[in-house]
Amino acid sequence: MSLPYFLSDDPTSGILTGPEAKHANVKRIQPGERIMLTDGRGTQAEVVVERVAGDRVEGVVDKQTFVERPTPRVTVVQAVPKGERAELAVDLAVQGGADEIVPWISHRTIARWPANKQAKQVAKWRSQAVASAKQARRAWVPEVREPVTTNQLSEMLPEGSLVLHEDAAVPLREVEFGDDVWLIVGPEGGIGADELELLGAQAVKLGPEVLRTATAAFAALSAIGALTTRW
Repeated sequence: MSLPYFLSDDPTSGILTGPEAKHANVKRIQPGERIMLTDGRGTQAEVVVERVAGDRVEGVVDKQTFVERPTPRVTVVQAVPKGERAELAVDLAVQGGADEIVPWISHRTIARWPANKQAKQVAKWRSQAVASAKQARRAWVPEVREPVTTNQLSEMLPEGSLVLHEDAAVPLREVEFGDDVWLIVGPEGGIGADELELLGAQAVKLGPEVLRTATAAFAALSAIGALTTRW
């Protein structure tokens, strides 16, 4: 059975403080139990708990490891879904193994994220990414970048970027993946031909079904995991 995961700035200290320590209390972690501490950047420490207080957990490090990032590295560019589907999209992308997530305000994105609300929305995505990474027992917590428009995205996409598109002729299984994969997921309304041309990414088809924008990244990440050395 997997150990409970908690974030710590210094996992090798065997000490947990602040909100994560309070979370351990909520989960009723007791002396003698084993927990896993991680800094979200690859370092993990298996700890035998010795003392539990309200805002502090102390233990002895039994085993320490460093988990390398999987290759190829996958950045998910996620068109912002509306409502609660936004958190679902982040949750599934993190579970699927995304190394980085870029919120994208596409031409057809319904949730526009006005400037005075962007910081709050990005904070929600980052909080969800942390929670999902812990739930998935990930040693690396994906970074959630600041949102970008289509014009901004077109300037930052590396050569060979992929965009999921239902009318694409090339299936994902035929793609030759490099070490740095950028995967673009469009909005509920789809990606128009003009926007697709502006992005300049290779259109690929995930499968015969049309998936929702909140679930497409998870399905694609799973396929990439099976088609490469990530899994």
